[in-house]
Amino acid sequence: MAKDDEILEELQRIRTLLEPKPAPPPPKGLWAEFMDFLSKYKVMGLAVAFIIGVYLGALVNALVKDLILPVIGLAIPGLGDLATYTFTIAEQIFAVGDFLAALITFIIVAFVIFILVKITKKWGIE
Repeated sequence: MAKDDEILEELQRIRTLLEPKPAPPPPKGLWAEFMDFLSKYKVMGLAVAFIIGVYLGALVNALVKDLILPVIGLAIPGLGDLATYTFTIAEQIFAVGDFLAALITFIIVAFVIFILVKITKKWGIE
């Protein structure tokens, strides 16, 4: 019978450990609520990521327009500056160069972000 009592006591201790802790009280005051908002939603990290993303996009855009597109223009005879490439059908001008530049830029940015996400997951950063 003593063994059964020990098992029951152990189960009661386990049950008390598994019970969820009460939620902390909400912060008091506007400043405390603001700081709680910043920490809970990681707003500073999001802002830093956005700012870095904007400048990374500008850097990749310059890379594509100033370095990659001229090389593609050299590889394909007759195109010259691919970013300003246009053609005409039935008196309508189609400026496909800017679209091609945006498409190549998007592909490069998406690939860089994909690689960064893979690296951060490998390092355990979510």
